[in-house]
Amino acid sequence: MSLLVYETTQALSSTLAWEVARHRTFAIISHPDAGKTTLTEKLLLYVGAVDLAGAVRARTDQRHTTSDWMTMEQERGISVSATALEMEYRGFRINLLDTPGHQDFSEDTYRTLMAVDSAVMVLDAAKGIEPQTVKLFHVCRMRGIPIITFINKMDQQGRDPLDLLDEIERILGIAATPFNWPIGDGPWFQGVYDLRNDRVLQYERTSRGQRRAPVNVSGINDPALADMLGDKATRTLQEYVALLGGAGSAFNREVFLRGEMTPVFFGSALNNFGLEPFLEGLLELAPPPGPRESDRGMIAPTDETFTGFVFKIQANMDPKHRDRMAFLRVCSGRFEKDMTVHHSRLGRSMRLSRAYRLFGRERESIEEAFPGDVVGLVSPGLFAIGDTVTAGDPVSFPGIPRFAPENFAVILNHDISRYKQFHKGLTQLEEEGAAQVLHALGDMGRRPILAVVGELQFDVVLARLLDEYNVEARLERLPHTCARWISGSDAALERLGRPRGGSLRCTDRRDQPVLLFESQWNLDYCRKENPELVFSEMS
Repeated sequence: MSLLVYETTQALSSTLAWEVARHRTFAIISHPDAGKTTLTEKLLLYVGAVDLAGAVRARTDQRHTTSDWMTMEQERGISVSATALEMEYRGFRINLLDTPGHQDFSEDTYRTLMAVDSAVMVLDAAKGIEPQTVKLFHVCRMRGIPIITFINKMDQQGRDPLDLLDEIERILGIAATPFNWPIGDGPWFQGVYDLRNDRVLQYERTSRGQRRAPVNVSGINDPALADMLGDKATRTLQEYVALLGGAGSAFNREVFLRGEMTPVFFGSALNNFGLEPFLEGLLELAPPPGPRESDRGMIAPTDETFTGFVFKIQANMDPKHRDRMAFLRVCSGRFEKDMTVHHSRLGRSMRLSRAYRLFGRERESIEEAFPGDVVGLVSPGLFAIGDTVTAGDPVSFPGIPRFAPENFAVILNHDISRYKQFHKGLTQLEEEGAAQVLHALGDMGRRPILAVVGELQFDVVLARLLDEYNVEARLERLPHTCARWISGSDAALERLGRPRGGSLRCTDRRDQPVLLFESQWNLDYCRKENPELVFSEMS
């Protein structure tokens, strides 16, 4: 190896290791209405990524949130699609992936969690652990994703903080270690006490959630506390801290990184109470990009060979271009614009020329990216969710399964003259994973069937067809409640014929046979009558 090549290689390795160390890629998860999108917007405000935080349910004189850019999201005040937000703050490169909170969009959240290194779990101080929180937590646990908890809405009447910690441990089976503690709650919420640094962070209720200067105290029994907080608030805080000292779990970073312990922060995202210490703790605690499992073994982020995988496809992010964007998570090496890579699924080489940094719906061209970054690639139909690309020998990361649909409806186009736009819209929305499109056997594609996990996905498809493709469509609901992909010998499939009695035979976009059933009894009966066939919940 020549000296020049050696020095270049050493410089690349040093730069790569430094970039990996400063990257933080995380998702924010919660039950609907716990304050996830508000927290996302306020974090953007604190890192200087936006000048004015938007309201989740915006009035006419307020701007919309950065992460909720779809018309339907802005009208309903809910997140229906995951969003990538990249920013710089105090030497850190932050990639924040905002996820839908509603259970009807769990599939999009699941795909996004495949692309992060940690997660922030937002809890409502009054409601604690809610059903969707449990589901998303178990996805994180399956992937070994470490979780940092933010207990929100402390400025409203809520539950006892100790009860909330106990509920986290009891329901989720994970140790909960508070890093700060609320000073009062509801109308009497004044701020937080930094348990590790003996610091009082006191706030004022203003339109900007202004914080007073932090005050360092010598300890929880410092007489200065009563002067700042008042006698009652001071006594209550001292009692809590004494209890935590006797029964609380000491923080262990290794246990946290295994997903078995969660650091807990208290605050109010809406009023900016406790956001700065939470942000500081998040950047300190969240791990940098780690190794990824592949069919060639574990691939370290500092491996100089570029690898990445697609976890999301989004059409029509930019109304000026109406293109499709593939969200690619960089896993190792250095991404460079115009680089030639191997596309594992297609088994061919391709050049990545149109690459962008993403910030909600906004984009800007980039020249390079590193492990942990999310790169937006304009996709002319070449990328699918789960695709792997690499600058080296062919490699594949584990695929991303689709959830089994539970709701079905025939979708009909009102205007036959919009036939091309109707089918283009359905094709692109299916590529995104917004819905699966099936066709009944012998239908010849005249009456496509939408198959979705949750009811709200129907609304999303209809709204986006109208808003993005100028196509008005309607639905005819079907009585079926579950779908199974079937496989077996040609003879076995032929004997199946046309199932009757509460079932419907269809094909998916890859012409794989799918059976829809009206009930679990219908499914069990069909399985019993066809023991030589395999019935799968995933395509």
